[in-house]
Amino acid sequence: MAGDTVAGDTVAGDTVKGLKIDADQRTVELNVREPHFYNNPYPYYEELRRRTPVFFWSDYQKWTFLNHRDVNAILRDRRFGRQISHVLPPDSDLIAPPRPELAPFFDVERFSMLQLEPLDHTRLRGLLQKAFVSRQVESLRPRIAELAHQFCDDVADALAAEGVCDLKQVFATPIPVIVVAEMLGIPIAMADHLLDWSHRMVKMYEPDCTTENEQAAVVAAQEFAEYLRRLVASRRQHPQDDLISHLIAVEAEGGRLTEDEILCNCILLMNAGHEATVNVIGNGVHALLTHRAQWDRWCAGPELSVTAVEELMRYDTPLHMFDRWVLEDLEFNGLQLEQGTEVSLVLGAANRDPAVFESADELKLDRPKNAHVSLGAGIHFCIGAPLARLELQTALPILMARFPELHLAEIPVYVNTYHFHGLESLLVS
Repeated sequence: MAGDTVAGDTVAGDTVKGLKIDADQRTVELNVREPHFYNNPYPYYEELRRRTPVFFWSDYQKWTFLNHRDVNAILRDRRFGRQISHVLPPDSDLIAPPRPELAPFFDVERFSMLQLEPLDHTRLRGLLQKAFVSRQVESLRPRIAELAHQFCDDVADALAAEGVCDLKQVFATPIPVIVVAEMLGIPIAMADHLLDWSHRMVKMYEPDCTTENEQAAVVAAQEFAEYLRRLVASRRQHPQDDLISHLIAVEAEGGRLTEDEILCNCILLMNAGHEATVNVIGNGVHALLTHRAQWDRWCAGPELSVTAVEELMRYDTPLHMFDRWVLEDLEFNGLQLEQGTEVSLVLGAANRDPAVFESADELKLDRPKNAHVSLGAGIHFCIGAPLARLELQTALPILMARFPELHLAEIPVYVNTYHFHGLESLLVS
């Protein structure tokens, strides 16, 4: 029936609250700030998939896609893009300029390859890709292992002193931050500042972002950019074996990079390079400790690491939603979409699609075919994917070998953010 409300119904053992579906009109109302939702969105996704897998999300004012087939296809379809201005006339009113007080933030984002389409995207990605080829990334394995043991020592110290440890803070967070910082050439001593800047900046993308969070994101972007400008100036005088020095050299040789492009994409690599990996570690260890047989199986067979990491990325996705612009008037699976429309792709739902993943709600570390979309697809496939996989495949088996009897000290809760999906903390004993 059209217009009925699902509230308090039981779906897959969980309670679905505050979800209103009009299946005839294909409209949905769902408050992402509802704790039942952001702590466990998967029953909501399943109810939506059952009744209207393509819908207009009234709260977002966007057409939204849940099924793996649709999400994967749109990610690869060049009629959809991350940027729209390049296909619009200069006087188009489809895209409103950012509010003046937010302009400094979006100035920092303007040259990020994540926000661009070819040809600019192709040029920037080609220059940055060299740092993430397999042989370059593989050389970081010993350093990642060293860091994993170092922070396992800190976990051991915390457990000995307090009996419990926040694994997200002590282990999951510092490893990705330090690895990306060292690649770029940023001193480890800046790690706390990098985390602070990143956390404040990504809040700009939360739904219903508050004025306070907007202001904090603008200041963080300015501070981060100013720090990098000083670092770039230093590297111009004293080059080192790091990515920033490499990008400066590219700029000097061919003029194919501007300083603003260097700054924007270093910020992108830092923010994107650790936020998702931190959440995969936190969400993944949480999943393993609540599926004890899978934890024990991996402890006994570290050769599972490759498939296990893919399954952790699929099972509790660190980034749940990603948007695309419609670049031209088009028809997609019977839905007419006009140029300038924004659509949302729910990666977390696509990764639990039973049409693609057998027993989709189960954690199976040896899942043989794992076509998850946690890293995206198409031209915007995550450039740091080889590094993220290496970090997870290296650090998690070390943690498990050091602490095979690890248990949850309390049931964790997720941070009230959407589309990012990660734990507030992960207390273990």
